[in-house]
Parts: sequence; C-alpha cells; structure tokens
Amino acid sequence: MKRISKIVYKTLFLSFFIFSVEVESKIISEGQNDAKVVVKVFSSLTCPACANFHSKIYYQLKKDFIENGTIRFEHHPFPLDLAALNAEIILRCHVDNSKRFQFLGKIYEKQRSWAVGSDINMINDSIKKIGLEIDLEEEEMNKCLKNDQSQDEILNLRIEAQKKYKIESTPTIFINEKRYLGAIDYKEFKKVLEKNL
Repeated sequence: MKRISKIVYKTLFLSFFIFSVEVESKIISEGQNDAKVVVKVFSSLTCPACANFHSKIYYQLKKDFIENGTIRFEHHPFPLDLAALNAEIILRCHVDNSKRFQFLGKIYEKQRSWAVGSDINMINDSIKKIGLEIDLEEEEMNKCLKNDQSQDEILNLRIEAQKKYKIESTPTIFINEKRYLGAIDYKEFKKVLEKNL
C-alpha cells in the first residue's frame, strides 16, 4: 500500500511539475533566463494603468537592464474583459518574440482608440489593424481568434496567477517574487531593482 501511495505521489508531483513548466513556457518574456532579477507584470491590455507602466517604466528598463542581460521581463496575461482577452490572443499569434513586444507597445500606445465601444467585432477589427502593422496577416489573426486552445491557455494562466499571486488589480508587479508597491516612477522602480542586483 505504501508503495502504491509513493507511486501516486510521484506521479502527481511529476504532473504538477510538467504543468508548471508548461505554464512558464507560455509566458512572453524578454531577457536572459538566468538573469539575477525577474520582473513579472500581470496586466490587462485594456487597463490604462498598465499602458502607463509600459510607457513610463518598460522602455527605460529595457534600455538599462534587459538588453544587457541583468533583468528578465515577463508579461503575464490577466485580461479583465473580452477586448483584453482578444488583444492577448493576437499578441500570441505572432511567433517572433521581438514582434510580440512591438505589438504590446503599439496596443498600449493606441489603447484609447481600440479599447472602446461595446461592439466586440469593431474592437477586434481595431486590434487586427495594429496586428497588420507588425506583419500579421488578417487571415492568420482570424484563425487565432477562433482558436479555443489559445483562449483557454490565456484564461488558465490568469486562473493560476490569481491562485498563486492573489492578483487584485492590474498592473500587479513582482520583482523576484516580491510584490512591488511603489509608485509608477522609473527612478523609484530602478532603486528597488538595484537593491536586488
């Protein structure tokens, strides 16, 4: 009986480990995997505060830390509405990581023009226009939007994030698994990063 329990335990542990690795592999990230500092940002693409974080902190962070390999940046999807979910699906539609981050920047930059209105078809058309700017084909984007697996993947990441990190609002930022509660100000953010380096 003890032997069976050990086998069941090992199987469950292995399944959880594989699931955790799969979840991690679905995260869109930039920077070295072995970077000393990992910045995790849980965000909804329709969230104005998330767009603010991206414009005020991300670009400077990329220039000062991500490009030299000292920090890894992770974008974790936490869609708060259907428009954000669909934008996240299109983001993942591109296989090129640099194009994904280019799309992320544009989707935040143009948030006020695409993330408005109650007609999801019009919103999707606006998201796809941004996708066209980064070399995605309309047919490809339509296929991505109809892909239930992609939608489930994003929603599962959101559920896992809620369980593990107790996300209450977006953006929620973690620096080496410690919640950042400071202002969305690069100087202050940089000080916290430097303490971890």
